[in-house]
Amino acid sequence: MNKTSLTLETGADEILTAVVEPQNAEDKTISFSSSDESIATVTPKQGKVTGIKTGNAKIIVTTSNGLTADCDVTITEKSGGA
Repeated sequence: MNKTSLTLETGADEILTAVVEPQNAEDKTISFSSSDESIATVTPKQGKVTGIKTGNAKIIVTTSNGLTADCDVTITEKSGGA
């Protein structure tokens, strides 16, 4: 995965990416999931993480053969503009 940690404000989003190795692997299918969707959601295929409420969660990417990588996500309160 391109990041091992990520901090977002509530309502913000960012896309995580993952690369399956080796490059000539037959099946490069991956799936993203969140350890706590009440804090951060993630789209299963695109890896778009969205902050829902303050807290911590893990975004996990899983390959078709069961290998995983994760990213620690911290969601902070959206700062107010004056």
